[in-house]
Amino acid sequence: MGAEVHGTQEFDKKKRAEIKFSDAAMAEVNEIISHYPTEKIKSSLLPVLHIAQAEFGGWLSPETMDYVASVLKIKPIEVFEVASFYTMYHLKPVGKCVFEVCQTSSCWLNGAEDIVKYIEKKLNIKVGETTRDGMFTLKTAECLGSCGTAPMLQCGASYHENLTYAKVDSLIEKYKNENRLRSYTDKDYQNTL
Repeated sequence: MGAEVHGTQEFDKKKRAEIKFSDAAMAEVNEIISHYPTEKIKSSLLPVLHIAQAEFGGWLSPETMDYVASVLKIKPIEVFEVASFYTMYHLKPVGKCVFEVCQTSSCWLNGAEDIVKYIEKKLNIKVGETTRDGMFTLKTAECLGSCGTAPMLQCGASYHENLTYAKVDSLIEKYKNENRLRSYTDKDYQNTL
């Protein structure tokens, strides 16, 4: 798999040889795969990509996507097509905590744009950037399905709704103190109103 599949990202064969799921992650992957008929194994790609992203530093490198393809016995381009389509997959390094602020109608009408500007100022980054300490990345997302409690943001598997500047301050402090990678596979997620 080369640049023709991953755009400007180079493929490093040495890095690829080092990539392997931990025993715990592989057990989880096998459990997911077991829910699908052998001829439909590609259907397990989304949850397997979540595990890979959590396992390998919060993003999907070309080498990681190639590894996932080998595990699922599909073509690397099939993995890239899916990973590059969904905003929940990161194709470049991101912070330990990715704040995805919903920007669609309900959130926008209830102040999401102001929340984004506040986070940008508070963290000294723009949308799409990561803080210097590697702790936070700020993204905007299309509808996250929390219209009745807008504005909201998602960090890993956790939803934080009815946002105010004070709530944003509290979230930043909470995640900074935890100082760990947050992912869509988090079992300790919290949905806060």
